[in-house]
Amino acid sequence: MVAERPTLPVLQAALERPLFEDKSWRLSPNPWPLPPEVVSELHAIGDACLGFHKALERLYLKSRSNDRLVRNDDLRAPWVAEYLDDGKPAWLVEHGSAKAVKGSVPSVLRPDLIATSDGFALTEMDAVPGGIGLTSFLEEVYLREQAHDVPNAFFRAVSSMAGDCEDMAIVLVVSEESETYRPEMGWIAETLRARGLEVRVSRPEDLQISSDGVYLEGKKQHVVYRFWELFDDQVPIMRELAEAVGSGVVSVTPPMRTFQEEKLSLALFWHHRLGQFWEENLSPTDLNLLRKIIPPTWILDPAELPPGAMLAGPTVGGSPISSWHDLAKASKKERELVVKASGFHETAWGSRSVVIGSDASGEEWTGAIENALASFPRPIHVLQEFRKPALLTHDVFEDSGEIAPMKGRLRLSPYYFVRDGKAGLSAALATFCPADKKIIHGMRDGVLLPCVF
Repeated sequence: MVAERPTLPVLQAALERPLFEDKSWRLSPNPWPLPPEVVSELHAIGDACLGFHKALERLYLKSRSNDRLVRNDDLRAPWVAEYLDDGKPAWLVEHGSAKAVKGSVPSVLRPDLIATSDGFALTEMDAVPGGIGLTSFLEEVYLREQAHDVPNAFFRAVSSMAGDCEDMAIVLVVSEESETYRPEMGWIAETLRARGLEVRVSRPEDLQISSDGVYLEGKKQHVVYRFWELFDDQVPIMRELAEAVGSGVVSVTPPMRTFQEEKLSLALFWHHRLGQFWEENLSPTDLNLLRKIIPPTWILDPAELPPGAMLAGPTVGGSPISSWHDLAKASKKERELVVKASGFHETAWGSRSVVIGSDASGEEWTGAIENALASFPRPIHVLQEFRKPALLTHDVFEDSGEIAPMKGRLRLSPYYFVRDGKAGLSAALATFCPADKKIIHGMRDGVLLPCVF
């Protein structure tokens, strides 16, 4: 049975909540429908993303110790860890490879999937994703009894970090940098407390950390859900928190492992010297799916090549290039490419550093390339093949209240909650932007919708 769709006044009233205090978008009468074959693919993508995270950990740890990467070849790649560790505090790097966090992956996985005419393009794996509370709330508004129980799935995944524990207490810690997400995290906590579960929201400075645990208002917390980026030096408790994790008195998720939060991991997946590693460490199903949906990606490293060497990268004028600087000469047609900061930097989130080559002037493109190379390694930038979003249609409310079809481009953000070694698909948020927008993100003239499946 299909739930009755909300009217415009109902939607407007729902979105007046403080949860959406500084957010606005166009409204639609209908959620985004996902046919069964797409849902099946999303389940497979979740499995593949989790497999990727596990393989990435093995790659990173073997690289740090300069161990062989594969069984039957003396393949070593210390440069992988050098890329992933460069520019990070030494204590944070050491924590990321410590025994206490071995095998830890984020409790919530959210890949960003662009809908193209050839299927999905995975442009990022977000390890500290926003939108969990937003998606859950929109499901309740649009889907009602058909809504997935996102808060419960979130709680089960996060609490599993601490194992079987009486009087489980979880604190969702939101930094000042991530302040805009505090209302939705507060809504999740409020929803779970109404069910008798001990879940609170705090700021980093509200926590008390001692040798026997982490406390909020005198109550011991078993799990800290980290809602801040690891580059955020305005979170003074990070080092103390890492020490508390190391001594086993608290669990933190997403784990404080910087290598899990770099877009260059997608470039490592495509690196020509690492193909054998990925073949050995991913299932054939996961490997083939990731090869299909991850666009070719490269690390913009300004290191000079020896004479006669060529880059394993895009071509310019039909010929290989020997320096990334050569990309400045690329024609507009050859600039179906994206430049973006990899991670551990304030420009690496919220599409702040994204430049689409085919959408930029020659001067803008050259500036983006030169800036990326000049700033290396703080931050490292990546270059990614641009997959053009497909043009789709969905009904929206006009200002008059009438319903009319809107042409636009779609990003799906499925939420997977990791528990017992599995990534369970719990919900998905559709971001539907006007057809003239190439960078798809939450915007005033776009539409945010829960997916029905």
